[in-house]
Amino acid sequence: MSQGLEYQPSGTSSDKGQDTVLVVGAAGRFAGLVVPALARRGAKVRAFIRKAEETDAVLEAGAVEVAIGDLDELSSVQRALRGVSSVFYLAPAFLRREAELGVRFVAAAQEGGVRRFVFSSVIHPVLTELVNHAAKIPVEEAVLTSGMEYVFLQPAMFFQNFAASFPKIRATGIFGEPWSSDTRFSRVDYRDVAEVAAIALTEERLLFGTFELCADGHLNRRDVAKLLGEVLGRDVKPVKLESGQAPSGGKPEDEQRAMLQKMFDWYDRHALVGNAITLRAILGREPRTLRGYFEELAVT
Repeated sequence: MSQGLEYQPSGTSSDKGQDTVLVVGAAGRFAGLVVPALARRGAKVRAFIRKAEETDAVLEAGAVEVAIGDLDELSSVQRALRGVSSVFYLAPAFLRREAELGVRFVAAAQEGGVRRFVFSSVIHPVLTELVNHAAKIPVEEAVLTSGMEYVFLQPAMFFQNFAASFPKIRATGIFGEPWSSDTRFSRVDYRDVAEVAAIALTEERLLFGTFELCADGHLNRRDVAKLLGEVLGRDVKPVKLESGQAPSGGKPEDEQRAMLQKMFDWYDRHALVGNAITLRAILGREPRTLRGYFEELAVT
């Protein structure tokens, strides 16, 4: 379905001296937050999206160029990378052949003359029992051996993962996830991660660094339910969902079910925590809080 570079405003191609940043998945919930963060810093953003109907949204967010294609289609990746100096790369969640496609993308970026590669990886990618963590390892290795400038971002669980289930929590007073209520997690607002990504792509101070990105707190489900209750002004009960049921209450796709279940089983036994000091130091301010995020959801 790729059609190469689909949109380029009049005069953009003559902006000599201004580097172009390719944002992969620019129409997505998370990479989409990087586009405005870059635009606020005056960066020239090319959005790599899958569907032509997403064009208006990414342009409104701050992109000035749009390339339509798919990570699974090498020719579209190569076209999207033409003339690009820097890349922000975040693979879609539970992407099939994630490691293979990521390594191939890195090679295409290297061959295309990309100078800087910022990879949104995951906290503790060495946890090889978690497929979505282990898939990041070959991509990081490919970047490390590519000769490109690099920055690795390793964020914790995203606050934004609560957005889908929040209306149901508010309506029912029940907060459920398919693993133990005792398991503790670090979390982060992806808007803060996006700000770090924009710094990494437009400044020099983070070059060749690997940065664990977490907000304060190591909360289990009981802690989160208490926080939700305080924000919503009602009791919220923490529960463990039936095995295989998605946190939002929906059913995952069959091809993802085994991978998700393996992740849920791991979370049932182990914490996934980190430290906020790195994010605080990079931002020069306190990271956004989970309470603040819930307060935002409560008024929308």
